[in-house]
Amino acid sequence: MASATLTISARNYSSWSLRGWLLCRMAGLDFEERSVDLDDPNARQELLLLSPSVLVPRLTHGEVAVWDTLAIAEYLNEIAPEAHLLPSGRAARAHCRAISGEIHSGFYNLRSALPMNLKARHRNFKIFSGARPDVERIKTIWTECLDRYGGPFLFGAPSVADAMYAPVCTRFRTYSVPLDTELQAYCEAIFAWPLMQEWTAEALAEEDEIIELEVEF
Repeated sequence: MASATLTISARNYSSWSLRGWLLCRMAGLDFEERSVDLDDPNARQELLLLSPSVLVPRLTHGEVAVWDTLAIAEYLNEIAPEAHLLPSGRAARAHCRAISGEIHSGFYNLRSALPMNLKARHRNFKIFSGARPDVERIKTIWTECLDRYGGPFLFGAPSVADAMYAPVCTRFRTYSVPLDTELQAYCEAIFAWPLMQEWTAEALAEEDEIIELEVEF
């Protein structure tokens, strides 16, 4: 029997669930998945209001319950230091935490204008002006990390930062956001990541859809 439970919502739409799931798998945690009903108020708040501070994803591990994505990351780093969820160098760890915190608490315009939808492809999507600074800031973050740490992931090997930004890669693909060669290569590394391929395959097999997230912007 698994020693932990991770509660998630819709794989196709839930960027926060994806982050929590990636972190647990990266840590090598033995866990069972529990899916909440899409009519559950917590699930709909997370998906439609794009809040990172609801109770999904929620990790229960023995007597420990953690429901904030960055708190999950820090907890897993404590119990599984051998997984190297954070980079080994102090400066790199600080950098990783900083950019992970930035995606966790910011980029609201990006998240509201380009909701995660792994099944969709919009070839001529026009990003509204309010979200463009978010897109450019993310491009800058990625470029700085890839240039400093050499890729193919943001800090060389997969880290908390890649779990946090993986849903952004899917958004950029869904809405055809133009990327230069270096940044496109990063996204392709994320898409080729076996953990992402596993999540995506199961997301594409989901039957449930949320009409509010199928709107053409």
